[in-house]
Amino acid sequence: MKKKVIRITSNTYSGPWGFLAQVVVMTLAAIVAAYIVPGVEIETTRTAILTAVVIALLNNFIRPILIVITLPFTIGTMGLFLLVVNAVIILLASRLVSRFHVDGFWSAFFFSLLLTAINYLLEIPNKYMRRPEYQPSENSSIDDHVDTDNDGFASYEDVTDRYTDESNNQEH
Repeated sequence: MKKKVIRITSNTYSGPWGFLAQVVVMTLAAIVAAYIVPGVEIETTRTAILTAVVIALLNNFIRPILIVITLPFTIGTMGLFLLVVNAVIILLASRLVSRFHVDGFWSAFFFSLLLTAINYLLEIPNKYMRRPEYQPSENSSIDDHVDTDNDGFASYEDVTDRYTDESNNQEH
């Protein structure tokens, strides 16, 4: 039997351009969220950019440490404690950025919720563009890969192991 392989090619954005894209999206989300949530103030566009950079850095470096430290609480609340961790990240950012003001925990909590929601909405086009494309390997012909419902997967994929085939042939 012939072995068919489907490989994934991905157009992921990484490195400095990925971080820059993250900062741009976070800046827009922070401006909108600060406008909506009472108790949160971002004074200038430069402050919004700096706030986005600080939040992105805190999310990449401090948040994993906080998650590990608070793991029992996170498990006990079935993940809801991560909302508190997000609010703590926002409060830390407000301490580090001079013109980014957050009145208290609940303002930080609702700001982080709204920031996450807006970030998600703004990232949808980026995620759509980066979704993997499924292509047959070089060893298979175009006829071996039939995609009838246009979802990127073959309707049937025959994958066999040569050792399994040899042992089955010897038994018969």
